[in-house]
Amino acid sequence: MGRKTKGRKIYKTKEKNYYGKTPLGKAFSVALSVLLIGGLGFIGYSVAEPIVNYTKKKGDDTVNVSDTSDPSEKKGSGSEDSETAVYKAYALKAADLKNIDALNAALDRIPAVTGIEFVEVPLKVSGGNIYYKSGVQLASDCHAVQGSLVLSDIVTAIDDAGYKPAGLVSAFNDSLLPKLDKNTSYLVKTGEQWIDNTQEAGGKPWLTPYSSTSVNYIGDIVTEIASAGFKKIICSDISYPDFRKVDLEYLPDELADKKRFQVLTSAANLFYDRAVNYGSSLSVEISGTDILKGNTDLIDEPLYLNVKSLVVNINIDEISKGVHTDATVYEFTGTAADKTAKFLELTKDKLKDYDKAVIRLTGTSVGVDELLKAKEVITDYGYESFIIG
Repeated sequence: MGRKTKGRKIYKTKEKNYYGKTPLGKAFSVALSVLLIGGLGFIGYSVAEPIVNYTKKKGDDTVNVSDTSDPSEKKGSGSEDSETAVYKAYALKAADLKNIDALNAALDRIPAVTGIEFVEVPLKVSGGNIYYKSGVQLASDCHAVQGSLVLSDIVTAIDDAGYKPAGLVSAFNDSLLPKLDKNTSYLVKTGEQWIDNTQEAGGKPWLTPYSSTSVNYIGDIVTEIASAGFKKIICSDISYPDFRKVDLEYLPDELADKKRFQVLTSAANLFYDRAVNYGSSLSVEISGTDILKGNTDLIDEPLYLNVKSLVVNINIDEISKGVHTDATVYEFTGTAADKTAKFLELTKDKLKDYDKAVIRLTGTSVGVDELLKAKEVITDYGYESFIIG
């Protein structure tokens, strides 16, 4: 359903160059404990009623997770240097993992950009598909595995091309496992499965971080990738769906509570521990449009998050359409560089605690040459690390 537009203002700024960004040297020394509250029911995108899949069966139970973690502790043998060093990468597409020939051809097409050190491959994408031959049982059970390449072959191909391998993993934006086990997804109070739109419009369920099965499923995938020799893992979609305010009227109080971020940070910390225990490092990625919309639970309280490396995804296609909130429409015009500059100006206060963030520049509506020009803009804001694609 469409959002109300009455009362919105159109947010425009003059295009200009902005310089300077002061690095913050925060000391993370406060020990905090996270208590997760399980057993939530969820509501969908309807003003009067929830949108649900009517798949309730007698005897189905909600899966609860009750995990306590100390945000001041770090486990494993991961190197702190690997999280703070400058990161320069180029991302491939899922189609590039069709077979070894396609992968090698894609590696040969990487532009000669000074400083590119890592090649990122999309191993688990939004929606739930997995583009390598996973050995995780639930991945096979829910028919998520779409690729035939084994992880060791992917690592070898990237190494042979002179780069370091990095794996991209989408976490909770996954509709495949919930179709196998509805208790891994958001459930409304009456027990039916919540979906993010009407069925006619392609509505789908999401994995919920309140399910221990969901969290451990992603954790097992992270473990599998890290143990295969990937030097870095970037984990995206550690977020809640974009619930509207009206949805909260149907939701348990816990979901409207400002402490709901603790569930996401606990999951992210588990993924981090899984990665570093096998000698890899892990970054969390957040969507640029989510930042503008305020859907930033994961990074709102940095002290709770053991992961200190943040990737900010500036998708030129998405922001070019405008970003709509209840009160504001953010418009982006001009070149990819112009749009990048405006985005960074709008979000500089939100990202002030992450002055070492990695900026991902992506979009199919612009060529790699435009993205490379946009890369120059991020330097003006003090960001050294980048990902193209």
